[in-house]
Amino acid sequence: MTETASAPTAPLRARAEIDLAALRANVRTLRALASGAQLMAVVKSEAYGHGAVRCARAAVEAGAGWLGTATPEEALALRRAGLPGRIMCWLWTPGGPWREAVEADIDVSVSGMWALAEVTAAARAAGVPARVQLKADTGLGRNGCQPGEDWAELVAEALRAEADGVLRITGLWSHFACADEPGHPSIAAQLALFREMVGYAERQGVRPEVRHIANSPATLTLPDSHFDLVRTGIALYGISPSPELGTSADFGLRPVMTLSANLALVKHVPGGHGVSYGHHYVTSGRTTLGLVPLGYADGIPRHASGNGPVLVGGKWRTVAGRIAMDQFVVDLGGDEPPVGAEAVLFGPGDRGEPTAEDWAQAAGTIAYEIVTRIGTRVPRVYVNEQQDGVIR
Repeated sequence: MTETASAPTAPLRARAEIDLAALRANVRTLRALASGAQLMAVVKSEAYGHGAVRCARAAVEAGAGWLGTATPEEALALRRAGLPGRIMCWLWTPGGPWREAVEADIDVSVSGMWALAEVTAAARAAGVPARVQLKADTGLGRNGCQPGEDWAELVAEALRAEADGVLRITGLWSHFACADEPGHPSIAAQLALFREMVGYAERQGVRPEVRHIANSPATLTLPDSHFDLVRTGIALYGISPSPELGTSADFGLRPVMTLSANLALVKHVPGGHGVSYGHHYVTSGRTTLGLVPLGYADGIPRHASGNGPVLVGGKWRTVAGRIAMDQFVVDLGGDEPPVGAEAVLFGPGDRGEPTAEDWAQAAGTIAYEIVTRIGTRVPRVYVNEQQDGVIR
């Protein structure tokens, strides 16, 4: 990912502006919603496309006590960048960098006996106790240990390793399947099973630092699920996890990313002129076309062809025809903005521009995917890095 510390002096083809003041404000809002629980800022997948290191630093400045990643490589990159404090990662495969994670004081998630065996071997080799969090599958059906005999075996073996000084059981955790669907019966069922599995582990002698199950939607709407720690991902970046739950503004959150580009061409065309591959769009009369130098190689979803909204010259335009690998066209309806004029694909929406949610609806997907997929050819331009008058 290309990163730019501040607005560049030369115009860029395209840019993803990352407002770190908005991110810090979102952290503070989420901390207030989860009063009594610590907050984990999830910065996996380059902070959902926003830039992991910069966003992690801003989140910690605003009071996030934990950082979370999916892969151990992401967690180790944060340590190499100098991020202190608690970092957790949860997506492991056999042969992963267990020893490196143990030596970097990273909390690692364990869902089964194979992982417990690998992390204890790594801890013995390193001569350093591992920080281990046991994950329970309470109904999501992905990672996590099944309740019953499997959970009993995992807890017992982890406690034996802890008694031997090989590891410390720092957490018990799980993940909701449908927290973004208000009233879904699985929510209460998972919460009840999580309490049951945590209770069993604690009766056996586990003394976790943190118990956690709440993701972004649960943080926003399910206070009973907050326990000791909430894990905020998409909400951290000012995007609602689900339109059914409410908009970003409803929760006091502000989108952090604004994606824009400079028009590469403006030209007159006659009526009946085909536009882009397959001629799925044909002009209805004489008009002007604007060329936006972004395409699916930059993460613009091809499924939004013919539907994706763009703000040019203060007006909403719509993608005309197919989105290509590097570019797409908008019909300007006879308006003649200059070449180089700004085309805003999405942002907070307060300038009248579309939002990531608008693009999600146009592409038939979720806003998570819209921001996360913005590719490495698009520089991230960071604004509002100052806090208390200091450049971070």
